[in-house]
Amino acid sequence: MTTDSSRATTSAPDGISTFKGQERALRADRLGTGGLLLSVLAATAPLMVVAGVMPTTYAVMGIVGQPLLFVVLGVVLVLFSVGYAEMSRHVHNAGAFYAYISRGLGGTAGAGAALVALVAYNALQVGIYGIFGFEVSGLLATYADLEIAWWIPALAAVLAVGALGWLKIDVNARVLGVLLLIEVALVVVFDLAAVTDPGPQGLSLHAFNPDTLTGAGVGTALCFCIAAFLGFEQAPVYAEETSRPHVLVPRVMFLAVGGVAVFFALSSWALTVATGPAHIVGAAREQSAGLLFSLTESRLGGTFTDVLHVLFVTGMFAALLSFHNVVARYAFAMGREGLLPAAFGRTSGSSGAPGTGSVLQTAVSALVVIGFAIADDHPTGDPTEPVLHLFTWGGNIGALGVIVLMAAASFSVVAFFVRRGAGRAQGARLAASALAGLALLVIAGYTVKDFDVLVGAGPGSALSRLLPGVIGLAIVAGLVQGLVLRARAPERHARIGLGNEAFRLDNAASADRE
Repeated sequence: MTTDSSRATTSAPDGISTFKGQERALRADRLGTGGLLLSVLAATAPLMVVAGVMPTTYAVMGIVGQPLLFVVLGVVLVLFSVGYAEMSRHVHNAGAFYAYISRGLGGTAGAGAALVALVAYNALQVGIYGIFGFEVSGLLATYADLEIAWWIPALAAVLAVGALGWLKIDVNARVLGVLLLIEVALVVVFDLAAVTDPGPQGLSLHAFNPDTLTGAGVGTALCFCIAAFLGFEQAPVYAEETSRPHVLVPRVMFLAVGGVAVFFALSSWALTVATGPAHIVGAAREQSAGLLFSLTESRLGGTFTDVLHVLFVTGMFAALLSFHNVVARYAFAMGREGLLPAAFGRTSGSSGAPGTGSVLQTAVSALVVIGFAIADDHPTGDPTEPVLHLFTWGGNIGALGVIVLMAAASFSVVAFFVRRGAGRAQGARLAASALAGLALLVIAGYTVKDFDVLVGAGPGSALSRLLPGVIGLAIVAGLVQGLVLRARAPERHARIGLGNEAFRLDNAASADRE
């Protein structure tokens, strides 16, 4: 006689079977190319990059050739994507980075990567709450004459993002898509306005001149700029929720990295055109994050600029939701494979979302925001140090972690295909992965070396060691966990990174015993 539970272990017509019941599987066929592309691009927060990262890079590093840096980084990340995308055809796992690293460099390395991914994406997401809360409180003061502390809208966003995290991923994708498309459209309008109404030096291409990339600040500028790309690498996280992951994930990755490189190169160039290449650094130092809004005010008027301010906030919310979804799925994959308690490896109700992982991310966010709020004794509406620290510390810790993961994933791709005897057949892809891995290691080195500049700390500050040490500690703790599992639970260790394949093995073993 066949029971309901046994039927649940044999097939899942609407999703990927895990042979542990549907609560252990993310729902398949939720995302197509469009939904997946919008989900990963939302994390790049294009308006936040154009209004925040780009002026900061011009001001702090004094590098006029920022548009060329985006082109260079685009090439590096395309090289990275060549191997990463090929790997995605062979491994479909919500653990993405750590699953790939496990399959190439072994389970112990995978355990280290899993904890780094969890910490890095949490840091990226939580960091945005600081600047989000400050911007919302500023908007309320300007347009509603309402003075509130930054942490109130920040905590409200924590709850809203947590609630959305419980919904079906396709619902999330629609929310992200609407916000992203409006945001991109407004930046494109500015770009066109700058090109048709250039600054005192006319329509100059000087920012693409290699001579603009000289000086000691180039390495650090690379660190600033690569943070703008973060998000494109998330496509494999959603592999289990697509109908054809072997087709859609590579397609979306190349569309994302190519689109981001072109979009940011052109937008950063438009800023130099609007001010004049000779004046962009001085203007950025004078106006900081207000540069873009000042330029739109003079060219497109106050109404457009007001809308841009609002979309600046909604774009950050889209990034918060995108990173939240990624963290929840990493927690799900880790729970499913024994790197976190088993409760994290189950999905919630009819939505098929990783509910427990969503709750974990929401709780971490709330605790961190509350901690920074308690430390904030400055007047309401003041850009206090706790707010700025939350954003810069979290963002740069997270960026460092993802850069390290990308470098490790590049080398794991080489190891994976060589071990399978496909080294010669995949030679071109493996060469691209190795080159990307070396370039990413160089960028990671610059990030650690110049961390005091990235977070605005003084030379020799303890923060320049403590903050990147968070990623170092995650690596060590994850490796220790992997070593302990290898010694005490070798079967669990052997299945790190296998995802659904591990449960197929369980099912096959059960059938053999019967």
